Amino acid sequence: MKTWLVRGVVLAVVHAAAAVFVAALKADQPTGRTVIEAVVLGVLVGVSATWAAVDGWRGVLDRGRAWVIASLIAGWGAAVLGVIGRAAFVDQTGTSALGQALTGGAAFTALLVLIPAGLGLVVGPRLERSKA
Repeated sequence: MKTWLVRGVVLAVVHAAAAVFVAALKADQPTGRTVIEAVVLGVLVGVSATWAAVDGWRGVLDRGRAWVIASLIAGWGAAVLGVIGRAAFVDQTGTSALGQALTGGAAFTALLVLIPAGLGLVVGPRLERSKA
């Protein structure tokens, strides 16, 4: 299976689950969500940066292109899965939310994957390998 496809699908599911989790918290407590949103955002950035750093450390071939394609897949996949998840678990979100999710939401998610992954791809090859 293609590495970009695996990364994209896994990150789409992770980002969609995070979006549904935050939406559920917003529905339950509309005023007390800022700290949780920041923590979730930090975790999502950390996942992409760490995974890309490991790819760089391992010397995965064509990793830059794989992460660009994976970020696009993650953006659009998380948009669709997030709308489905909110409709199923949080509120009565309908197909009218899909347009905004596939444009602004998908772009934000793609950047939320691509920028930390770029940082991880720069840092990963510079990490010291054990001599064992």
